[in-house]
Amino acid sequence: MFSLPACDGRGTRGHFVFRSSDIGAGSARLRKQALPRTAAVLSILNGAMPGDSFDCYHSAFHQIGAAWAAIHAAPHVTHTEYAWPHARPGQLELTMDVIVIGGGIVGVATAYQLRAAGHRVCVVERHATVAQGATYGHGGTLLPTSLDVWFGPTFMQHRQAAKSGVIKKTGFNGPVREFIRKLATLAEPDAFKKQFALLRPLIESARESLADIEHHFNLEFEQSKGQLYLVRSAQDWELTEPALELLRQFEVPHHVLSPQECQDIEHSIPLEPHFAGGVLIEGEGTANCPLFAKLIKQTLDAQGGVQFQCGREVTGIRLDNQRAAVELAPANGESARSREVDVISADAVVVAAGVGSLALLQKLKLDLPLHPLRLHNLVAPIAREEFAPHTTVIDAVKRITITRSNHRLRIAGGAVLQSASQTKQPLPEPLTKEALALLGQATHDWVPGSARISAALPWEGVKLLSPDGLPVTGNALHPRLFVNAGHGPVGWGLAFGTGKLIANLVSGAPSELPPDTIAALRPERFGA
Repeated sequence: MFSLPACDGRGTRGHFVFRSSDIGAGSARLRKQALPRTAAVLSILNGAMPGDSFDCYHSAFHQIGAAWAAIHAAPHVTHTEYAWPHARPGQLELTMDVIVIGGGIVGVATAYQLRAAGHRVCVVERHATVAQGATYGHGGTLLPTSLDVWFGPTFMQHRQAAKSGVIKKTGFNGPVREFIRKLATLAEPDAFKKQFALLRPLIESARESLADIEHHFNLEFEQSKGQLYLVRSAQDWELTEPALELLRQFEVPHHVLSPQECQDIEHSIPLEPHFAGGVLIEGEGTANCPLFAKLIKQTLDAQGGVQFQCGREVTGIRLDNQRAAVELAPANGESARSREVDVISADAVVVAAGVGSLALLQKLKLDLPLHPLRLHNLVAPIAREEFAPHTTVIDAVKRITITRSNHRLRIAGGAVLQSASQTKQPLPEPLTKEALALLGQATHDWVPGSARISAALPWEGVKLLSPDGLPVTGNALHPRLFVNAGHGPVGWGLAFGTGKLIANLVSGAPSELPPDTIAALRPERFGA
């Protein structure tokens, strides 16, 4: 079999062709054939040589949605056993070859869960390594709570950016105004509670996966426990009541605190100017998202079965009854030839490329109403240790997170909402300054004197947000195509819950998620 090269490697020239007699026999034989329009094809399978037989394209993949027993019994499907955290001892898994587009936290998490389910995976990432896009600037919160999801009664309720934390520059753009209108419907308390209740099982699934990974591989990624949510005005405090009801409903241990009690827990918080109060959730935590993504990549590299094609950009997706494939732009340093294209073929493709997912899916005539949201953060050195926070501090209304990591503070938020076309362009300097000023002001308001904002390193990136606040995870358009996108700015660990759902769907295995949650995540919920 042909092995994929390392992240910066080059592929094998040629084209994999199947004889119909081989396919009818239940296995595919590999050979090269010159084509009038040359294709450079990279096999996902480890160790194949021309002429070897392998079970790949002629799989039971077309039977997704059929009874698991029928798929499991298919004679032309290979099976193997894996000792991964999520696998039951002795459990056999359906083995297929899956391409994951995107090497951010969502793509890496999806690859991990697919491998844990026994599949072979190829991750294609346009950057030189993983976690270089939106993942790099994540604020750090592991999992969302009812107090910080990017929808609900407290989200974007103020017109002024200084109060809402979101700079809205929508103009008269119809799609973005419609997006805001749909999000606004979730400000109604009952609608908010119903929507969050659908998200809750996914949060718990992700929590279980993260705990298994952390325990099984003994990873250190700057984890810390305890999140203190602060609310400035009495009016906003009243708006948090539906979120507090959800904490009680789901029996989430938490403490509702007065301003003085907030200061007793975190001495860096000033009592003046006055604020309404806070909520401490000791069981929730933060961690270094890009570091974790890179550690998972190292783990997958060591375990085998997952290969990373970095520095390669997917330009298109091909789908038919027998296989799925992705077309690649020329590798870095490789001259483009009009009659040559690099292609990777497999049993399935998962689109998990963040904001880049939209263009790829639009080429397939799938228009998802996900909207790009520009985010910012500052990484600033600690100015004075006695003023530095030891607990993650979150402005529950402005959705600004202040997280300590060793000798620095990461301040994340500063959202700018524009039209999709404007988001593709560089942000005008005045808007950049306004967004970063929101972060600096939040630091001054809640932990004054703690960070040297003048020496902070700024970051800007784009993340996708759905009009109903939930990720888009599931099968789309074709039995071989899956989507995992739209996770929003908060709770990077959620990717391990959606990744596990993708792995279950690819395998044809049942999910522990309730049917209403699975339905609420599907791409077709938008009529796609």
